[in-house]
Amino acid sequence: MGIKDDIKSLMAKEAVTMTEVASKLYNNSDKRVAMSTLSQKLAKETIKYKEILEIADMLDYDIEFKKRKK
Repeated sequence: MGIKDDIKSLMAKEAVTMTEVASKLYNNSDKRVAMSTLSQKLAKETIKYKEILEIADMLDYDIEFKKRKK
């Protein structure tokens, strides 16, 4: 599963639309442009880690790194 699927899954669990997240993330009154920007970044997997952290924070999630079990 890629970052796009992960973020979309979290948004679905929290009943939040991509437009709402994009608008808050980019502080943009033009929701269509913000949504398009976020959608393109997710599709191309060019979204910044900082943006992912902000999205997780908006949705009340933490990102955690764990050592793999061998």
